[in-house]
Amino acid sequence: MIVNITIPSPGESISEVEIASWLVEDGAIVEKDQEVAEIESEKATLMLAATEAGKITIVAPAHTSVKVGSVACTIDTSANAEISATPANSTSSAPESIATTPKLAQEPAADLPSASSSLFEKVKITPVARKKMEEHNLSIEDVLNGLQRVSASDVEASLRASSSTPTVRVEAGDTPSRDENRTKMTQLRKKLAQRLVSVKNETAMLTTFNEVDMSAVMELRKKYQKEFVDKHGVKLGIMSFFTKAVVEALKQHPSVNSMIDGDDIVTPNFYDISVAVQTPKGLMVPVVRDAQSLSLAGIELKIQELADKGRNGKLSLDEMSGGTFTITNGGVFGSMMSTPIINPPQSGILGMHNIIERPVAINGKVEIRPMMYIALSYDHRIIDGKDSVGFLVKVKQMIENPMLLLFSGTSPDKKLLDL
Repeated sequence: MIVNITIPSPGESISEVEIASWLVEDGAIVEKDQEVAEIESEKATLMLAATEAGKITIVAPAHTSVKVGSVACTIDTSANAEISATPANSTSSAPESIATTPKLAQEPAADLPSASSSLFEKVKITPVARKKMEEHNLSIEDVLNGLQRVSASDVEASLRASSSTPTVRVEAGDTPSRDENRTKMTQLRKKLAQRLVSVKNETAMLTTFNEVDMSAVMELRKKYQKEFVDKHGVKLGIMSFFTKAVVEALKQHPSVNSMIDGDDIVTPNFYDISVAVQTPKGLMVPVVRDAQSLSLAGIELKIQELADKGRNGKLSLDEMSGGTFTITNGGVFGSMMSTPIINPPQSGILGMHNIIERPVAINGKVEIRPMMYIALSYDHRIIDGKDSVGFLVKVKQMIENPMLLLFSGTSPDKKLLDL
């Protein structure tokens, strides 16, 4: 039976996607639920899985745009049934690729080098592979005899490994290469470009700056890192402190957590914080839902989970939709200062930057402190200067004195006195 595998819908407004790559070769035998292709839309990267086991026939080539609902490939389930019905020691006629293993076992031993021959001695074995072979009491000859076939990719890998072409150095007077590489923009990159341009053209975006003394946070991390990891299974980073500080600052400056919807200003009473993550496919912004109800450990675990999904191309559309405010950390790449661009339809984004030891004045004395510049880009149409500056100052105060995070960003003394 021939089964059609169609392109799934990544979202309501998306009618076309791009086949980024095929993970299997045309004509290969695939298993049920095996991931066979990578699909890119303007919002997310999805994996296409086989609904049945059998022989796959690719209909839509890689790097082509296809309509949602159209056929990407077909699977011949009868081919899988034939393989299952063929005994391992069968001598009946069968496709050559299927009969490779029995044929290899039936050939005279003289056709295969012995395990002690120089050919086997040249086979490179990784430490992980060697350990697994020892666990199962297998020799290199057992492994090679168990191979079903040699694919074109195996041959190409061997050629690359054995290539001994020396690196050409360009000396003075030599003509340097003027080659260039041209690659097609992905749907995700196209959409990102459109959104960035529209934000600059359609919002009254301003950026305000401040600096933060990171001494207190770094001291807490240094003092309790081991206990934190032992208890929660994740490292204590600085992103969780900033996320908690942002939530408390948003509570006191709700306009920064607002967005424009037509002629209305919508202010959510919850705090879904988007966190920018750099992935091989580009910048993605998954959302930490209900950050106000999470502990520092809960935030760190959620960010780690979303970041891992982003790097492995496993983020769903739902995990990247609906944030109310965004945090981006350019400091991990060494950025000293930047003006981050708003993530629409949100109205504010906090930019974190590199931590650098600098001389600062402390109680009339010059001290060396680990300092970070922070930036808030905001839509001036609904956020006034007073709220934007007040929000950033509140974040600064809570990072410099993390105990304030326990008291909604206010002084413990005032909390005690109900002031």
